Amino acid sequence: MPHVVVKLWPGKSEKQKTQLAKEIVKDVMSVLNYGEEAVSVAIEEVPPQDWTEKVYKADIVKHWDKLYQKPGYNPVEERAAGEAFAAPCRKSQPGPPVR
Repeated sequence: MPHVVVKLWPGKSEKQKTQLAKEIVKDVMSVLNYGEEAVSVAIEEVPPQDWTEKVYKADIVKHWDKLYQKPGYNPVEERAAGEAFAAPCRKSQPGPPVR
């Protein structure tokens, strides 16, 4: 019974979120051979100012060894270097996990 949680910044439309959920369900069904009734998808919006603490440190760094897709950004290093944390999708060199 896969349950997928997507965390993202606010601003995507309901149509985009619904389409994303449908695509995730289709992929889970295809790859893992589950029926549609077995799959659930949640979408949680996290404001940019909360991303580092509530998502990056709490979900990404804390579970680094369980990530099948690691991010290519590190907001902790960017802030330490005096850069503004622009966006989670920003193309930058990933830093080591912050513990």
